[in-house]
Amino acid sequence: EEVTLLGGNLTEDTYLAATGTYYLNQQLFVKDGATLTIEAGATIYGRYDANYSADNPAPCLVVEQGGKIMAEGTASAPITFKSELESTDANYGNGRGLWGGLIINGYAPIANEGGTANVEGLTGVPYGGTDPDDNSGVLRYVRVWNGGSSIAPDNEINGITLAGVGRGTIVEYCEVGLNLDDGFEMFGGTVDLKHCVVFAV
Repeated sequence: EEVTLLGGNLTEDTYLAATGTYYLNQQLFVKDGATLTIEAGATIYGRYDANYSADNPAPCLVVEQGGKIMAEGTASAPITFKSELESTDANYGNGRGLWGGLIINGYAPIANEGGTANVEGLTGVPYGGTDPDDNSGVLRYVRVWNGGSSIAPDNEINGITLAGVGRGTIVEYCEVGLNLDDGFEMFGGTVDLKHCVVFAV
């Protein structure tokens, strides 16, 4: 079975089939103009390292302004982001903070002076703008578990961060569980969340 290691800059359209084995080895950036499509039923495993730090930031998935994620799971075949550690592993602990999380950045309005800002812990990744209808893709039946590790000094990451995300984006039937920091956190934007659940964060 083929194992795919994910990380770095994604500059062209990429498709992750449900049958694949995917490890988020480092921070993965979906760049402007690129679309990451994930088939229903796929699982992406966040690599575990006991020493995530500023010099060794936790893996996370970052969709930049102009990039898109198309993660359309179904009720019977959700898309899952979780730690590679099973609950029986000695390093599992309480299951929280074992990798980063999901950060989506859009061009929708935010309250900051000047209309843009940068996501905490990431350098040169802006969000915010003047397009309330901006479309960063689809998150439907997506589960994000075990996240919340630091991606920069003293900066734990949320399970799903929506920064300046527009209402053209669909976020529904999503779940964040066992996250060290918040479940969902919105920085401005106009996106609607429907049927979202958070547990044990």
